[in-house]
Amino acid sequence: AWHERRGKDRFPWGGEWTGYEANLGHRRFSPAPAGSYAGGESRVGCRQLTGDVWEWTSSHFLPYPGFLAFPYPEFSEVYFGDEYRVLRGGSWATDSVVARSSFRSWDLPDRRHLFAGFRCARDG
Repeated sequence: AWHERRGKDRFPWGGEWTGYEANLGHRRFSPAPAGSYAGGESRVGCRQLTGDVWEWTSSHFLPYPGFLAFPYPEFSEVYFGDEYRVLRGGSWATDSVVARSSFRSWDLPDRRHLFAGFRCARDG
């Protein structure tokens, strides 16, 4: 199963950022075509899990055991609750500092967001 291979790396492809694994930091000023960053492939073969657009999840934006507010508490803690949903992965406009696998952003699920989208997936 995927959770047995997920590891504890900072990014889906491993622990280091060289600048060629994902579309981050205003490099393209828009999402990149699928398959553009093969160096960012995860252990389970998923590509572009970081960058391009923040990806919506169905998770409520709530604290979890060991949660540390980053980069500052006002960005997250005041928005905890069932009203907001989690976004992950960062967009093309996100700095690599906050694009790590564990970083969660948030928004209201009924808002349109220039930097957010969703991933279509199916069982293999």
